[in-house]
Amino acid sequence: MAGSPIRVGILEDQQVFLESLVSLCENSGFEVVASCSSVEEFMARMRHHPPDVALVDLRLERSKQDLLADGVRAVELLHDFFPGVRSLVLTANQETGMMERCFRAGASGFLSKMSVSCAELVEALTRVANGESMRPLVSFSAAPGEASPEEDTGVRQLTPREFEVLRYVSTGADNLKIAACLDITERTVKAHITNIYRKLKVENRTQMAMLACQLGLERPAFG
Repeated sequence: MAGSPIRVGILEDQQVFLESLVSLCENSGFEVVASCSSVEEFMARMRHHPPDVALVDLRLERSKQDLLADGVRAVELLHDFFPGVRSLVLTANQETGMMERCFRAGASGFLSKMSVSCAELVEALTRVANGESMRPLVSFSAAPGEASPEEDTGVRQLTPREFEVLRYVSTGADNLKIAACLDITERTVKAHITNIYRKLKVENRTQMAMLACQLGLERPAFG
């Protein structure tokens, strides 16, 4: 229903952090319909009170009774059995491989507990609830001894808006289409494209799109 608050479910095993998240969400105008510390309890609540967004921690303390202690498994179950619930992962894990595993499982977003602010978390919950994907602007940890792709390509220099434009370029969208999707002028799109060329050191849009694919950027969905 239009005007209804965004419904949020929270899966987090650290009680103090769980209570803090509940307080943050409620104070930000969200409706918290589930706040659980185990996957089994969380999934049971989903049947009766499905949220718009599930905020999921990855590493949960395992007990003898709780066979589903992996947050990624929770993301998979939500994706398979509650497709209307979008998952936003909030974790201290900063490995690129884990982030990619979450997206393959069906996550709509991935945030690091180590760096995200309260305002950024509220914004992410809102955007995910509205159908957007929240992939970090840069990947986290490369394998030991390896340079991350972002260090080699210059993607760390991109602004959030330039990053959004790059995602649309990866779909083959022209400047007019990008302008319409982002609600900006075509002239502004051209300026962002010029900056992306300079920062990523690519020569044409094909190379730009190929680089976006190599980085595994989430392609936007066109309305």
